[in-house]
Amino acid sequence: MNLARILEAHPDDAVALISRNRRTTYGELRSQIARMRGGLVGLGIEPGDRVGIICANNWYFVLSYLGILGAGAVAVPLNPLSPARELERELAAVGTRAVILGPAGRQAFAAVERSRVPTLEAVVVSGADDIVGSTPLDAVLAGEPAPVVEREDGDLAVLIFTSGTAGSPKAAMLSHGNLRSNIEQVLASTGFEHRPDDVSLGVLPMFHIYGLNAVLGVALARGGTILLIERFDPQSAAEAIGRQGVTIIAGAPTMWAAWASMPDLPPGTFATVRMAASGAARLAPEVAARVHERFGLDLAEGYGLTEASPVVTSSAGISPHKVGSIGVPLPGVEVRLVDADGEDVLIGDEGEIWVRGPNVFGGYWNDRRATAAALTPDGWLRTGDIAVVDDDGYVFLVDRAKDLIIVSGFNVYPAEVEEVLVDHPGIEQAAVVGVSHPYSGEAVKAYVVAAPGASIEEDDVIAFAAQHLARYKCPEKVMFVDEIPHGLAGKVLRRALR
Repeated sequence: MNLARILEAHPDDAVALISRNRRTTYGELRSQIARMRGGLVGLGIEPGDRVGIICANNWYFVLSYLGILGAGAVAVPLNPLSPARELERELAAVGTRAVILGPAGRQAFAAVERSRVPTLEAVVVSGADDIVGSTPLDAVLAGEPAPVVEREDGDLAVLIFTSGTAGSPKAAMLSHGNLRSNIEQVLASTGFEHRPDDVSLGVLPMFHIYGLNAVLGVALARGGTILLIERFDPQSAAEAIGRQGVTIIAGAPTMWAAWASMPDLPPGTFATVRMAASGAARLAPEVAARVHERFGLDLAEGYGLTEASPVVTSSAGISPHKVGSIGVPLPGVEVRLVDADGEDVLIGDEGEIWVRGPNVFGGYWNDRRATAAALTPDGWLRTGDIAVVDDDGYVFLVDRAKDLIIVSGFNVYPAEVEEVLVDHPGIEQAAVVGVSHPYSGEAVKAYVVAAPGASIEEDDVIAFAAQHLARYKCPEKVMFVDEIPHGLAGKVLRRALR
């Protein structure tokens, strides 16, 4: 079944979206999406074609996403704050045939060199028609509606760029069945009941799988309302939560840390909230304690990753509440903790998390080697994350076996940053590690060996990185060193740098 059909069973007059102070009912949204499908077909989009979405969290994104899926095409959500070079690489990597630009995406795309994305044929622009050769969104929506194109569970629905379980960023292939299965697994969890009258906070970026499927997908599948917020500001978000009667908040640790540190927020700020959860990165126990003390909320924690669509475990509604635990596996998700030989560890012993279920992805786009490294022949996803399980079945994260850096919930793989840095003419070698940061959880720190005779400053390195990488991937600090430590096999000794 096409994932876009999750809207079909809900009452016409129920509110689906609140975006830019405008409410859109399910009946209105279904009609708009049908015209979007027709417009995409009119542009020549065929089932299986990749269509990029460069847009913030708003009505434009939801319309584009469900319109693309409904037309049988593959949605490729991208960060609207990415620099042009990064957008070019991602659009070209998956052979994107069309791209839809929301208001926030126009500026980012304006500097893209179309010659670097040779497969790109159509650009749909919302609002001002300021992109050469583009088609206004209003014109796309002016045509006849088109029916939903049927898709099988194994058909590709979304490509999400991720650092993966190893290697530099690549596009994870998520099928209609993967995404729908994880939505059903979340809704089937016995810990918390999602209701049609719930209002969910949609502030987590929807180019990220957490915001896309665990927030947007779950809310729409249940027939609830989602309040879309384009950029997180602690004060305005807190005000919107009370004004719109938000009942479900899924956030990142940085959001909860920001709210907990605001002295002027009244104790009743989250009075309407039935469930509050933190994910995408580890939640500091002191933040959870402050949130409970100030607002009376017990923050649930969960664990997931893009390759699992994304939720694997959750503590939402589970009793007793164990601070620091990422909860228990969702229904239908198998989890193992294994040692270096792939054997199950004993209760209380550390092991790598392996995951299997219908929510686990089919691999990385055009990358068989990376796919084989991530998936075992019998379908287990090797996550690279280390955990322990207690006698009650609660899982606790311990460490990561991989070098992944998590900045405000976003994945940063050192290899990607290092490849950019060594392109600087004044840099001979570079190595990147994650270091603790009081606000973002982790930050990127670079160690650089200057080229012979080069004169280069820290600001030069950071500015160069910003031309090629999204801001969260750029180094916060640069250290100049005489050499980068390497092991006998030539691999960077990141532990020594840390």
